[in-house]
Amino acid sequence: MTDLPLFPTSLVGSLPQPDWLVDRTRLASRLPPRARARELWRVAPEWLEQAQDDATELAIAAQVEAGLDIITDGEIRRESYSNRFATALEGVDVDNPGVAMDRSGRPNPVPRVVGPIRRRHPVLVRDALFLRQRTDRLAKMTVPGPFTMSQQAQDDFYGDARALALAFAEVVNAEVRDLFACGMDIVQLDEPYMQARPEAAREHGLEALQQALEGVPGRTAVHVCFGYAAIVHGRPPAYSFLAELAGVPVDQVSIETAQSGLDCSVLRQLPGKQIILGVLDLSDPAVEDPQVVVDRVERALEHREARDLVLAPDCGMKYLPRHSALGKMRSLVEAAKLLRQRQQAIPDR
Repeated sequence: MTDLPLFPTSLVGSLPQPDWLVDRTRLASRLPPRARARELWRVAPEWLEQAQDDATELAIAAQVEAGLDIITDGEIRRESYSNRFATALEGVDVDNPGVAMDRSGRPNPVPRVVGPIRRRHPVLVRDALFLRQRTDRLAKMTVPGPFTMSQQAQDDFYGDARALALAFAEVVNAEVRDLFACGMDIVQLDEPYMQARPEAAREHGLEALQQALEGVPGRTAVHVCFGYAAIVHGRPPAYSFLAELAGVPVDQVSIETAQSGLDCSVLRQLPGKQIILGVLDLSDPAVEDPQVVVDRVERALEHREARDLVLAPDCGMKYLPRHSALGKMRSLVEAAKLLRQRQQAIPDR
């Protein structure tokens, strides 16, 4: 990637929110919110935006202090990775949520679609501008993917799963364009439900993702994973949906390898894609020694060139203790330095 060293480092998306901002005990005791969950915020509504801004400044500063090459806003303003966007859309009844099965198989309150899905306004542009104004490093924003949002909704309007996913794809496409227009270097679409529900992803999810990315003018990524480590504890031996992304017009694919011990030969199935390689295990708050991270990266280097890899956590770090997240970021950066030194010592590299 232009203007970056080998093995650039980045978050997948989220950092832990401060305890003074969010009731983290309550957050950890429930499924990730899909509908609004205002009860999670500790700050009164009239002060909430100001408090979220302050906490976002801390999240940006923590990434810069740790030495990350690509900076996000830490998703500090979000109750979950998806609901801030999904519940801001026209056609969604925010006050009377529906119910859908979570990927863990449990019912969860979700946005209820009661009319045509449209954007009232750009949803994340203010957040992106806030980030852009506070770092001169490459900046990335994350947006929930259309297929995942369609799986996290109760459809009382379209009556057709494909039509619902394509409606979400249209608004995601407009949002991605606006994020690039306000200065984002990378926009990542989060599509964990492609792994969770591969049959539906093949039937219409890929089409929706293609539409969401159609004609966008910048570098894009798509994230697929096995779920938050704090919520989904078991890991399958392999992805149920990954090679299908080879034909999608996306520049980067974000996958997890640390907790799952993923067989990295699967990376050969994504030729031409840069890999955002998950090498921090988020099921354990203990901070990995940088050499442990190096060893995880070297498993991938058996199958992909160094220039193809961006180093990252497995998934969002939302549920970790804040000190643990900071320590893991520092370890990731130190591992990248060690890997660069090793590459420089290899002849003809």
